[in-house]
Amino acid sequence: MDCDRPQSIGKLNAFYGNAGLLVRALAYLVRNGADGLREVSRHAVLNANYIRARLKPLIPAAYQAPSMHEVVLTAGPLKKRGITALDLAKRLLDFGFYAPTVYFPLIVEEAIMVEPTETESRATLDAFIKALETIVAEDPAFVHAAPHTTPVGRLDEVKAARDLVLTWPGR
Repeated sequence: MDCDRPQSIGKLNAFYGNAGLLVRALAYLVRNGADGLREVSRHAVLNANYIRARLKPLIPAAYQAPSMHEVVLTAGPLKKRGITALDLAKRLLDFGFYAPTVYFPLIVEEAIMVEPTETESRATLDAFIKALETIVAEDPAFVHAAPHTTPVGRLDEVKAARDLVLTWPGR
């Protein structure tokens, strides 16, 4: 790690709490200013609505209103084929995408919340959409067994929640 940064405030340790996050947020606000914040907000809204429009035939939006900085999709129609929101999220890991928020909001059946940032390129958005199109076309059993390429496969999340282990095995 290169710590030789004379113009920096230096390394922040965890015991400082969330000070590093606050400094980062303030720096972002100051750097962009009012006009810049409006512009990046427009890009975030554009990205969410682009995903919404492109995925409409496969994974429809949960709400009729235009999306703001996020789009909530519903994988409800895919349940008939045996594919759930969790299956989609886990399979996206195999394509190199971080899994989106699933099952929130709670009132949406098989909810998938995608929050593309203002910095996502069109190429990245298209690759994300292509990955979801590929997943929807795959054999549901293969999708349900995902992820396939990560060091750890699908965990039993219910067991993990019920049988919490809060210590490192070596201690």
